[in-house]
Amino acid sequence: MFQNFKKATLGLIAFSFFDCWKDPGVYDTICGNDSCEYLLSSGRFLGEKVWQPHSCMMHKYKISEAKNCLVDKHIAFIGDSRIRQLFYSFVKIINPQFKEEGNKHENIPFEDKVSSVKVDFLWHPEVNGSMKQCIKVWTEDPIGKPHVIVAGAATWSIKIHNGSNEALSQYKMNITSIAPLLEKLAKTSDVYWVLQDPVYEVLLSENRKMITNEKIDAYNEAAVSILNSSTRNSKSNVKMFSVSKLIAQETIMDSLDGLHLPESSRETSAMILMNVYCNKILKPVDGSCCQPRPPLTLTQKLAACFFTVSIIGYLIFYIIHRNAHRKNKPCADLESGEEKKNIISTPVSTLEILLESLCKLGLIMAYFYMCDRANLFMKENKFYTHSSFFIPIIYILVLGVFYNENTKETKVLNREQTDEWKGWMQLVILIYHISGASTFLPVYMHIRVLVAAYLFQTGYGHFSYFWIKGDFGIHRVCQVLFRLNFLVVVLCIVMDRPYQFYYFVPLVTVWFMVIYVTLALWPQIIQKKANGNCLWHFGLLLKLAFLLLCICFLAYSQGAFEKIFSLWPLSKCFELKGNVYEWWFRWRLDRYVVFHGMLFAFIYLALQKRQVLSEGKGEPLFSNKISNFLLFISVVSFLTYSIWASSCKNKAECNELHPSVSVVQILAFILIRNIPGYARSVYSSFFAWFGKISLELFICQYHIWLAADTRGILVLIPGNPMLNIIVSTFIFVCVAHEISQITNDLAQIVIPKDNAALLKRLAGIAVFFCGLLVLSSIQDKSRH
Repeated sequence: MFQNFKKATLGLIAFSFFDCWKDPGVYDTICGNDSCEYLLSSGRFLGEKVWQPHSCMMHKYKISEAKNCLVDKHIAFIGDSRIRQLFYSFVKIINPQFKEEGNKHENIPFEDKVSSVKVDFLWHPEVNGSMKQCIKVWTEDPIGKPHVIVAGAATWSIKIHNGSNEALSQYKMNITSIAPLLEKLAKTSDVYWVLQDPVYEVLLSENRKMITNEKIDAYNEAAVSILNSSTRNSKSNVKMFSVSKLIAQETIMDSLDGLHLPESSRETSAMILMNVYCNKILKPVDGSCCQPRPPLTLTQKLAACFFTVSIIGYLIFYIIHRNAHRKNKPCADLESGEEKKNIISTPVSTLEILLESLCKLGLIMAYFYMCDRANLFMKENKFYTHSSFFIPIIYILVLGVFYNENTKETKVLNREQTDEWKGWMQLVILIYHISGASTFLPVYMHIRVLVAAYLFQTGYGHFSYFWIKGDFGIHRVCQVLFRLNFLVVVLCIVMDRPYQFYYFVPLVTVWFMVIYVTLALWPQIIQKKANGNCLWHFGLLLKLAFLLLCICFLAYSQGAFEKIFSLWPLSKCFELKGNVYEWWFRWRLDRYVVFHGMLFAFIYLALQKRQVLSEGKGEPLFSNKISNFLLFISVVSFLTYSIWASSCKNKAECNELHPSVSVVQILAFILIRNIPGYARSVYSSFFAWFGKISLELFICQYHIWLAADTRGILVLIPGNPMLNIIVSTFIFVCVAHEISQITNDLAQIVIPKDNAALLKRLAGIAVFFCGLLVLSSIQDKSRH
């Protein structure tokens, strides 16, 4: 059944691509190509004050970013009092201290001498000869003309001439005369004509009552018609800034005088202007509007060639295999009427599995690239509301409880239970990311515990394996490293992102190696050896104590930590934006929890060996008195942590305490889940299914469920948020499941059990990564 779902998914992906490429109009409308025009003309409010442009994401520029973008630039605002308001809001992005003072009906200059940014407001409240002369001077002075021109006026013409039709006719004549001048300027500068916002007629003073929305619409229609027809054979270069009309329709009721917009609306319009001009220069990750598609790197081109060859190779192999199958197909004996079987079906070859896996992976990676790099699909900003987070949480919890089954074994943290744990945690984290709940501190602190719980399971699971099995062979290590890192390495190449960008995988990889080295170094202490002599338990505790000492040293010695991970080639893996601070922050945030997981595994396995625990079906873990007491303590501890996390006021302070206290809620949950025998005997198959692909879900969300490297939301179906979430989630889950199967299949091929063959493969992998380092160095030099 699920295979049919995945085939349907591939068909839906192919259909989307086909629609986007076969018709330029469809490409622009559905696939988000013309995001700059949408930014200037359409959008909606998320909540009360957050503006969402149609099809793309808007970046909120900081002072330093604005100055960096506008260095040595000249911006001119020319028009009436509404344009003056827009000027003030724009300048305040560069300098929030700028005061709205002085004579309102005169020119207002602004200059930031440090960044050489010059912004001028020129008072020309009517479209007349005076405005035309000002614009004409710019066309004749190529050196002094502004880089950006924002113009607009109409309400004064309506007011002075009492809304007469003659005034509208004169307006049309005047704007017709300046249209060629604006078009000429637009060939070398960015020119925006601001359409008139609606008014709130109830609040208008008596001397403005003639300014009606009907008149404003007539003036806007005249401006659009004339400016768009100023060039005969091509589209006008003068851009219509009509989005402020939509903003005003929602906010003009909050105006003080019915004519001028409230400050929050002006700030939104100014930020839109900043995005239109600066996004293509600074290329912010969360500002997809007006950004061109990034050029392909050499590594991406080589990856595309490799996957193309793999797809062609698989198709050739499939055709040959199919023809051979037809020749060997059972044929009917005409005399007896029975079928003759000519050949026994042969098992699937390693080559076929390899080619099929690479073919599917190539198609999936093409989808990743199209979603988050090619500007093929739309992207939108996140917007948090309590309902957008908690309603989906309740929904999945109901589903999880509904699909429950009996466990195969009733041990503490058995395989079904850990898969269930990973599954519901991953689903909660996914909802947290897509709803933008990181802005709500109590939710953020609880999600930090879920991330810590993943790392706790890393410590618990790997320690238990090495302690019980005593298998420190290279095959086991390579299998784990391959399964953890395969998808991320491929994404680093295809999506042109550093390894540290997918921070959780480096985190679990490093901690796995720490666990391995701690237990594998002399003396190797395993359960079988320790059972013969209790002193070995003491030796293992000394090892764990030394590990804790190393963790504490690195946690409080940022310099030493950064020196270690800044060494080449480690720096290529752990640097982000030119330094390893992000890696240090991520590692330090959950520095003790893996150690806690290892220690818990040691204590649990020791108690289990001495038969202190009752792990039979339906039996409480301890005696009734002890079980009830521990359950009470666990519930109180769990709720106490939640109360503390919900009362957090400062993220930095809470993050500082988190590494020491997160284990409280993790241990409380484990005891609540495992002490009652009936709770330990059942699990949610719904959550467990997601738990088996939790790593793939966590990584894939970056590019094919979320967008702009998790900063926004992918929009496959514009205009219908609910349907879009359903379709994109369906594709996302199918892809994650398929990648999990591909990783498992390739792991069997790339990491063979034979040591001699494995060493050859490792040598090949080493050569591959050396090549990647060389290509990465070449690309870094070309970028600089």
